[in-house]
Amino acid sequence: MAITLKKLDPYRWLIPKTGSMRVPGLIFSNDELIKDVQEDQSLTQVANVATLPGIVGYSLAMPDIHRGYGFPIGGVAAFDLDEGIISPGGVGYDINCGCRLLTTRLRADEIRPMIKDLVSALFKNIPCGAGSTSNIHLSKKEEEQVAVQGAVWAVKKGFGSTEDLERIEDYGTMEGADPSLLSERAIKRGKDQLGTLGSGNHFLEIQVIDHIYDQETARTFNLSEGRITVFLHTGSRGFGHQICDDFLKQMSMSISDGKEQFVLPDRQLACAYLKSDQGRHYLAAMACAANYAWANRQVLMHWTEETFLKTLLISPKDLGMNLLYDVCHNIAKKEVHNVEGSKATLCVHRKGATRSLPPGHPLLSPIYRDSGQPVLIPGDMGTYSYVLAGAEGAMSQSFGSTCHGAGRVLSRTKALKKAKGRAINRELEDKGIYVLSRGKRTLKEEIPEAYKDISQIVDVVHKSGLANKVARLKSLGVIKG
Repeated sequence: MAITLKKLDPYRWLIPKTGSMRVPGLIFSNDELIKDVQEDQSLTQVANVATLPGIVGYSLAMPDIHRGYGFPIGGVAAFDLDEGIISPGGVGYDINCGCRLLTTRLRADEIRPMIKDLVSALFKNIPCGAGSTSNIHLSKKEEEQVAVQGAVWAVKKGFGSTEDLERIEDYGTMEGADPSLLSERAIKRGKDQLGTLGSGNHFLEIQVIDHIYDQETARTFNLSEGRITVFLHTGSRGFGHQICDDFLKQMSMSISDGKEQFVLPDRQLACAYLKSDQGRHYLAAMACAANYAWANRQVLMHWTEETFLKTLLISPKDLGMNLLYDVCHNIAKKEVHNVEGSKATLCVHRKGATRSLPPGHPLLSPIYRDSGQPVLIPGDMGTYSYVLAGAEGAMSQSFGSTCHGAGRVLSRTKALKKAKGRAINRELEDKGIYVLSRGKRTLKEEIPEAYKDISQIVDVVHKSGLANKVARLKSLGVIKG
């Protein structure tokens, strides 16, 4: 499909509605970032999503867009509950992959002399790498409880406190989870992976706040220049991956058998009507994975705090480690939005996209009702990450959504070629960033050049009104799988 792009303004680009597209496509980008997007087929994926039944408004893409499975990563699409569909490809394999940011009382000058000891201790205490397992071994009954209760289960087991739940999207529990719908394979894969970081682009990063953009909101978020934060990025591990795989196969079979009369431009867009049994079952199984991911990040946060305390030999009061927020960026949710002047309940797919609720939104915890939702945007390990706040423009333009990260510009294969013969850990250490990685290939696949310019991406969402810049964070130490 030949894609025509029409520039609407410096930060928005339209794909006009043509052929079987039911709605136009809308991409948030700038002149520089749009060049990369035009080379990786992700715009074709935006147009393909626009052909799906029941889609409302636009098929949307954030400035970190790149090619994904069926839907582009960085894609957002909302569907009518009666006529619309649910697609596992619109959520992704790593269901509720997301971010969690921890604030502390520590200052960078206190931590820099200890950074290697801290990173080494975290690397020892936080299980990471492909197929990694933890010392939490869940019985089937316990795994079902995790799948239904999410972070609440972890808090009940002593991982963190009830106050943490107010600082997690959906308070750490997605309703409607039904473990009876899960395959034995999914249950087996989730048994020993709670409390693991995983591999690929997942990480735990010690950072310093190096710039504040909005002093008032930063105070609300307990952020100030020179303070140490910890950024966690991981999801539902093999448990969520298997659930996605199971339902993709089921939906693909239903389409190929003629049980569902879909005409799809790409078989990776396998889907089911939201009101069908298959659609309802996927949502209930997806909720299980979402809850597993929230429990996973809750456990990892607890172990991170323990590691800091033991390594630095300080008290919890002196450490002052607290959860700022936890957001997911691979999910589908039923939410109320304004559509052509009327309120409607829609199923919003966010794949590599983060929720961005403005001040006053009823879904926000009272803690952030006045400031707007904290929005956590990680960059590559060699540059910066950002904290933003939800803005009203996201509600009027993108179904309450914004970007989720830097977005790949090089495939893993191309990144490996570019990193050949280089000592990436040494390059990063020369920049003052100490990195430990479990996998030999991981650092080369995750080189900073593999990602788009995070500062440009954040600038686009800030200037287009999807979220407002609050603070910039610079990496000091990283552990990866």
